[in-house]
Amino acid sequence: MRIVLAPDKFKGSLTASEVCAAMTEGIRLANPVAEVVAVPMADGGEGTAQVLTQGTRGVWHTAVVQNPLGRPVEAGYGISGDGKTAFIEMAQASGLRLLNPADYNPFQTNTFGTGELIRLAIEQGVDRIVLGIGGSATNDAGTGMAAALGWQFLDKAGQVLRPCGGNLAQIDQIIAPAIAWTGTVDVACDVTNPLVGPQGATYVYAPQKGATPDDLPLLDAGMTHWAERVRQQLGVDVSTLPGGGAAGGLGAGAVLFLNGRLTEGVQLLIDHTRLAETMKGADLVLTGEGRIDKQTLQGKLIAGIARLANEQAIPVVALGGSVQLSPDELTTLGLTSAFAIAPGPITLTDALTHAAHYLTQTTWQVIRLLGR
Repeated sequence: MRIVLAPDKFKGSLTASEVCAAMTEGIRLANPVAEVVAVPMADGGEGTAQVLTQGTRGVWHTAVVQNPLGRPVEAGYGISGDGKTAFIEMAQASGLRLLNPADYNPFQTNTFGTGELIRLAIEQGVDRIVLGIGGSATNDAGTGMAAALGWQFLDKAGQVLRPCGGNLAQIDQIIAPAIAWTGTVDVACDVTNPLVGPQGATYVYAPQKGATPDDLPLLDAGMTHWAERVRQQLGVDVSTLPGGGAAGGLGAGAVLFLNGRLTEGVQLLIDHTRLAETMKGADLVLTGEGRIDKQTLQGKLIAGIARLANEQAIPVVALGGSVQLSPDELTTLGLTSAFAIAPGPITLTDALTHAAHYLTQTTWQVIRLLGR
């Protein structure tokens, strides 16, 4: 029996690799001779860079860069085994998780540290970058990232501005670096929000980054001003670009400053891990995440894995800490079945602490149920 494991992390308890290890233990208990192929996955957000680095037998690097407020922080990025591709998550350097809630400030935060990671990867000779942009603390339209790569933003007096959300309205001139990197950039982006307007970066995402209702018109006006300067001076209209509003406008910034391509995060993972090819000849696919609920329906990881399995007529089973979807909803996801790993009513602490054990037990039950 050949079983492919393609789970996401169980947030707060297990990484995707640890989920694979627990599933593998359960399979071995039920069928010691089964062939198990583990492909840890991610949804394009937290953990994506490490999953891709591991999946390409690459090397994980760390460096001290600037956090969203310009303070030193140790951040990581991956280089693929062949040395050609860098895997970078903006949340490592510019994420909201790096700040205390009292420090949330979309007027002052920026993506400079993300640009530093990109620069370090370029200096290592990569010709391709995969950039995950989830978890942002910023609203700077990617100007901080660009500044770390040599771009300058000047006010009407010709003075260089610190790139941040609060200074976008002051930008008068945009100065490109003398030499620009010409590699390929794929941006993992699973939202379609534009840069400006009621559904744009500011109004939809800035409140969770510390913006008050009174702040929103000011921040959006700055973003609109910046987009107009871009249109006038660089001849590119990024204001209505689908996905341009992701990560406080970093989606638009990556397209503008890096010639990036906005791509569905799950598809990037599937392509880089060659999951479709790995599934060929499998008898079962096991996937899962911490909780299978309404948000799973809005996400794309489990659905994408199920779609690949269905295309090859392979049963696909999902395991989660809890399963809160109806049979019709599970069918919509493309799953053969789904199982909750919790053995009964338990506390959240118990669920997180013993997730690996519960996952091993449930995997054993699934394999035994199949009679293999």
